[in-house]
Amino acid sequence: MKSIFILAAVSCCAFAQNWQPNVTNARLEIRAFSGDLAAQLKSDTPVWFGYAAAAVSGQHSGDCRCKLEGGWEQSADRGPVRLEDPGAVAVLFRVSSSGVEKIQVHAVSCQIDAGGMRLIWLTGVSPEASLAFLEKNARTAAEPDGAMVAIALHNHPEADSILERFTRSSEPRRLREKATFWLGASRGERGQEILSRILAADPDPDMRDKAVFALSLNMKPKALALIERAAREDSSSQVRSQALFWLAQRAGDRASSAIQNAIENDPDTEVKKRAVFALSQIPGDEGVTKLIEVARTQRNPEVRKQAFFWLGQSRNPRALEFIEQTLEAR
Repeated sequence: MKSIFILAAVSCCAFAQNWQPNVTNARLEIRAFSGDLAAQLKSDTPVWFGYAAAAVSGQHSGDCRCKLEGGWEQSADRGPVRLEDPGAVAVLFRVSSSGVEKIQVHAVSCQIDAGGMRLIWLTGVSPEASLAFLEKNARTAAEPDGAMVAIALHNHPEADSILERFTRSSEPRRLREKATFWLGASRGERGQEILSRILAADPDPDMRDKAVFALSLNMKPKALALIERAAREDSSSQVRSQALFWLAQRAGDRASSAIQNAIENDPDTEVKKRAVFALSQIPGDEGVTKLIEVARTQRNPEVRKQAFFWLGQSRNPRALEFIEQTLEAR
């Protein structure tokens, strides 16, 4: 038991440095890393390179098998089970004479099928060296997805800085959008802080819209408050509408106050109608109760019409009874 507690106390970085891949169908070579990745990840013939990187919390579950030459698949047969999760991901690069062709990221507990190819596993790759190479690749690759995922899953503060740089208005749109997504999906409180600045200062409503969606993926408590603020205050009706929708998806009962405020006070009828739809997305009986109230009291005929429509779509017995009573009263 004592040895288990000692193992549990070892840092994620130490696990990542020492972890060996669980590979099948591969010509495996182990090399000690030195210098920089750009110099080491070279080959005249197709080959895979890989190394382990300490991962952010919650991003390394492993019920899978990874096929480097045929994609990724779920598998009920996990192979050997690791009792101590090393908290690392495997970052893998397919390299040929033309350079890096593909980047894949998998949980360390995945069983990696290399398709009979050569796999050169590098030990001792620092997070700084890894992130510097991945940032350069994201900027130069035709498709930055693989590099962006790998950056986002690194458990290192430089990953936040890189993603923040990618959100600048001077960067290509594809980098800005993907970085915004991953700031919400995997970077926790620091990602939330960066997204709040996008909402406050970015002049592009599409980017603020992307920031609202990213915040809906962020599990930190303040994320919901930022979405609520966007629903009330953003200058774009598109952003306000989307904020109301994601509030309903995430906040449930808490969202109803912000949504009702939009129905009563937003100057744009389309936003009011979107708010009515957001009410219909609140789970349980709360949404139906609020929709009935809107249908009964709202003065804007377009908004009332939307409330009746979504009450009908709900197929809730109370909603249908209210509609029948309204029709009979006429």
